[in-house]
Amino acid sequence: MANYNTSDFRKGLKVQIDGNPYIMIECNFVKPGKGQALYKCKLRDLTRGTVLDRTYKSGDELEAADIHETDTTFLYEMGGTYYFMEQETFEQYELPKETLDEAWKYLLPEMACKMLLFNNAPIGITPPNHVILKVVYTEPAVRGNTATNVTKPAKLETGAEILVPNFVENEEMIKVDTRTGEYIERVK
Repeated sequence: MANYNTSDFRKGLKVQIDGNPYIMIECNFVKPGKGQALYKCKLRDLTRGTVLDRTYKSGDELEAADIHETDTTFLYEMGGTYYFMEQETFEQYELPKETLDEAWKYLLPEMACKMLLFNNAPIGITPPNHVILKVVYTEPAVRGNTATNVTKPAKLETGAEILVPNFVENEEMIKVDTRTGEYIERVK
């Protein structure tokens, strides 16, 4: 397995610490007046979601994690478990709702997703950046609230709840940014 030297450290680097996969979410170079240069890093555990703060001296190394992304299709959800199929080999994977973090809110059957695999075992998914979903329920608009950007909660067909502008009504299709969970626009 390859190793990364401190000179390779950057945001987004996937490494392995004590057998667990981590992604570097922050890396700052610090050169004190005296002594060796330091790299202050924040690493998120890709399986548990916990964050580690670590400081490395120049010349230290971290082991590269055996992580790769593959194209999958979301098949269905049953009893809190989500089922996916790899598009090339047709191999099926299952992930519990807890592992998906917030991504479950935007999944519809037959939707293409990127799956993150660590040692060929699924550890997470990335839905498309923008999805089109139907508003199942939202309160009717209140007359007179048009002067400012008034928002209201709306329940979507996947079970997610997001804030939408006051003019959005039941049964309308809307575009949602899956990275932020925010409303983008109405879709005809």
